[in-house]
Amino acid sequence: MKITDVTVYLAKEWRTFLFVIVDTDAGIYGVGEAGITGRELAVQGAIEHFKPLLIGQDPFRIEHIWQMLFRGGFFPAESILTAAISAIDIALWDIKGKALGVPVYELLGGRVRDKVLTYAHNSGESVGALIESCQKAVESGWKVLRWHLSEQAGNILNPRQAVLTTLKQVEAIRGAVGDDIELCLDVHTRLDLADTLWLCSAIEQYRPFFVEDPLRVENPQSYRNLRNRTSVPIAVGEQYSSKWEFRQVIEEDLIDYARVDLCICGGITEAKKIVGWCETHYIDVAVHNPIGPVATSACLHLNLACPNFAVQELPRLPNASLPDVVLNQPKWLDGYLLPPDKPGLGIEFDRAAIQKYPFEISERPHLRNNDGSVTNW
Repeated sequence: MKITDVTVYLAKEWRTFLFVIVDTDAGIYGVGEAGITGRELAVQGAIEHFKPLLIGQDPFRIEHIWQMLFRGGFFPAESILTAAISAIDIALWDIKGKALGVPVYELLGGRVRDKVLTYAHNSGESVGALIESCQKAVESGWKVLRWHLSEQAGNILNPRQAVLTTLKQVEAIRGAVGDDIELCLDVHTRLDLADTLWLCSAIEQYRPFFVEDPLRVENPQSYRNLRNRTSVPIAVGEQYSSKWEFRQVIEEDLIDYARVDLCICGGITEAKKIVGWCETHYIDVAVHNPIGPVATSACLHLNLACPNFAVQELPRLPNASLPDVVLNQPKWLDGYLLPPDKPGLGIEFDRAAIQKYPFEISERPHLRNNDGSVTNW
């Protein structure tokens, strides 16, 4: 079997998406999805560069192809290139599972669990609205809730005010949903060390499941300073594009949960290496999955075969996003995704239906400080 074509599909629904279809001369195709939302055209360009290298390759040689794409341009792949590699890699695993007649999780060692815990995205313009969102999620069966550090109207971030608001939110949500529901706070890399220490110290009593990206991630040394001064569980990794970027936070035990993003870090091939490395440090995996239904399926298969799994992000329930494009999406019940039984990822992709969702460039929000200077979104 040989690869005959690689096609990119761009789309816009509740957010922008980039999907990849890898075709073979056996009539079997695989589907993948890339991350780096808001920079899809750059990822598409990377895939166009990769396409001549892929045509004629044996799709079963997944590791060989990964190494060729990551190392073949002389400059090590990062971010945009690894997002492109991710989409291709996921598609290759889909092809191999379909060709062998087994779900992808069987290729990864088989299931180690019967279902995969997920967490919901929650939001609200006021504390009351946020509580209502969380209560509705619990009533629907969610066991883990997530929301992010708030900004003011006009995309202005006042760190001190944001922390004060968050402290009110944490106290109110814990009181509203009780002790059995897990809470995840996403700081989104918006705070400096002083404000993060204040926040973490104040919310320890409410036992958060984790605080995600409490600091910027470019300098892992900053997490050593944080780790030594708080007992709140720390989750980091959604912006890392390879195992090498995870190296220090894993080796120095600076995090409690690895936020591996299969659609940025290099796909299933790279993610399973990071996951195994984390296991040796007793770091559990909370996969980052903020995009589409192909990504959801790929994450599900990894998590079913991952012994050190904690929770999977699930921004939309199955069939709530692109149900006419991505067919046979996995089932969700009472807070858990259930194992698919069809070969490959277990999904199908309708190439005609995707045309109903024309792509348009969509920029992510840009936050400013009160003085007009740029801060992280």
